[in-house]
Amino acid sequence: MITVHKKLKSPKKSEVYDTYWRFAAERQNIFFNRINNNLIWTHDPILLKHKFTNAFRASDRVSQYLIKEVIYNHSQEPKEVLFRILLFKTFNKIETWEVLLKELASISYSEFKFENYDWILTNQMNSGNAIYSGAYIMTSGRSRFGFSKKHRNHLKLIELMMEDNLLEKIQNCNSLEDVFYLLKLYPTIGNFLAYQYTIDINYSEICDFDEMDFVYPGPGALDGIKKCFIHSGDYTESDLIKYVTERQKEEFTRLNINFKNLWGRNLQLIDCQNLFCEVDKYSRVAHPNVSGISGRIRIKQIFKPKSSPISYWYPPKWGINQNLNNGE
Repeated sequence: MITVHKKLKSPKKSEVYDTYWRFAAERQNIFFNRINNNLIWTHDPILLKHKFTNAFRASDRVSQYLIKEVIYNHSQEPKEVLFRILLFKTFNKIETWEVLLKELASISYSEFKFENYDWILTNQMNSGNAIYSGAYIMTSGRSRFGFSKKHRNHLKLIELMMEDNLLEKIQNCNSLEDVFYLLKLYPTIGNFLAYQYTIDINYSEICDFDEMDFVYPGPGALDGIKKCFIHSGDYTESDLIKYVTERQKEEFTRLNINFKNLWGRNLQLIDCQNLFCEVDKYSRVAHPNVSGISGRIRIKQIFKPKSSPISYWYPPKWGINQNLNNGE
């Protein structure tokens, strides 16, 4: 775990800083209230109306599907696991994965043929179905691979990564940061995507690094950080994410908040990074007077509950699955 050494000039907190912790706690309360089938999830009108991710990234629906159905529900041969992660996260959409699985019977790198995957995805698009998630924008890759259709460039990118012995390179890495910079060497993969892929790969048995070792702030997190701190002092944005992660117990105690962690697992750097992104959105309504970087003033996504419940399950190496049915 990286410790943020005391700087000469400390950050100055804004009114949104306390909202950050209250938001994290209430979002986690909603998580448990839904699991326990409580009739009332929250009294917070903003959280009732708008869609926000979980306090813990691994609890989100897409991450849960990735962990249970993509990573651990098929061959555990490392090269196959890596291929499935790259394929799933490229589109980041459960429906796209399930269409591929239905048409192909099995998703396997040893049987991968560009033409087959292209045919299925093209048919989906021609039928008016979105094949990419709207969670983030994927760069097209046309300048590198030359296809007019984005998904064809991305299939070629996956081919390139696999043929470039990416698995062996990851296995030779010594830290999350090493994996992050390794992934950034590939076309179209910038800072945000490299960090997301790094965390996703680390859910598997391909590597086993501490999530507290490295963080890279995404654009949404930068907005949230700016809103939570009037000035950053001598701290970088990454330092500030580490700062709040290390102070979580102290801050919850200060605010008299009973934070229910993830069955014994505290918020990690990736979770606190995501929370900055979510509190940026939340504060557009809760603190409209506090501006970020982007200047956005509305929350676009409206909350619509999914009909299918989630049976939660996490990477076995975390050692928390045995606690899931033992209360909060």
